[in-house]
Amino acid sequence: MATYPDKGGYHPVTLGESLKAGRYKVLHKLGWGGYSTVWAARDQREEAYVAVKISFAETEHNWKTRELQTMRELASHHPPLKHTVQMLDFFDLKGPNGSHKCLVYELLGPNIPDVIDTHFPSGRLPWKLAKVIAKQSPVGLDGLRQQNKGHGEKSIEILGTPEIGYVQRRDGENLEPDMPEYIVKPISYRTHSWNSTQKIKIIDFRKSFLRTTVPQTLHTPLPVRAPEVISQDHIDQRVDLWRMGCMMREMASDDLPERWQEIWDMMNAGDGITTQSPGPNLHEWPEEVYFAGPQSPDLTRGDIARLAQIIGRLLCFEPSARASAREVLGDPWFNE
Repeated sequence: MATYPDKGGYHPVTLGESLKAGRYKVLHKLGWGGYSTVWAARDQREEAYVAVKISFAETEHNWKTRELQTMRELASHHPPLKHTVQMLDFFDLKGPNGSHKCLVYELLGPNIPDVIDTHFPSGRLPWKLAKVIAKQSPVGLDGLRQQNKGHGEKSIEILGTPEIGYVQRRDGENLEPDMPEYIVKPISYRTHSWNSTQKIKIIDFRKSFLRTTVPQTLHTPLPVRAPEVISQDHIDQRVDLWRMGCMMREMASDDLPERWQEIWDMMNAGDGITTQSPGPNLHEWPEEVYFAGPQSPDLTRGDIARLAQIIGRLLCFEPSARASAREVLGDPWFNE
């Protein structure tokens, strides 16, 4: 068996490669990020399709990462939590770049932003589908809350034929062992159809935490970062409620009303210009933007007003004032 120094980096994956003593056969690339690559694979033992997440190798290998710790605890929960991705297995992979943590998940479809970009170029989901997503998200968060956690089967024909680009050195010499033979383009779900019966699941628990091990800060994207994270105050699971409110806001529209944009531009200009207009009202924003666009609305003004109230209960600066996921689910509007 070959031995390698701990160098750090991605594992060079080859299509058709077998992992964990031949159990998982790599079929296609699902995606990649700053800390891992994710691959569609065939579980030869269970005869099922799975997603294998191969982490970035680090010089100090430690199994007790946030994600693994959270997923191992969730995997022990029976029955499985609704709308939360399930980890099926985990193992260690040795390669030319060091030791990699590998987590095996159930195989899911694309994420919501990719669905919007691919199938809905207007940037707005059909409201029946958006309402389903808005309802299922707090179900998933409520299940995590009960477990004291804080976040953030497809057939092979859907995966399609992988597209690859071979890697070559400019000087024509052979590649080093730590380099992949080729790069695989991530899978595209452009041929997949979407309707209001779709189900969603919360994924990516790399930044998750337990109530007993709360981190000092969270590096969530700035546009959806909770106020307590920005101000470096104490954080807890209620940061997820702020993020859920942001998601609901984005599903209605991610634009600012024109008059608000003008105020924002003047403030950013720093030219001392002030306005006597009242500040933006969150309850006014969704209606003003939703009915101003070129798309045909499929919600009534009453629906938008109800949605604005729900968003307002989540986007409270004071974490203790935010509605819980269960309280949001109790709103009669979701069942109308």
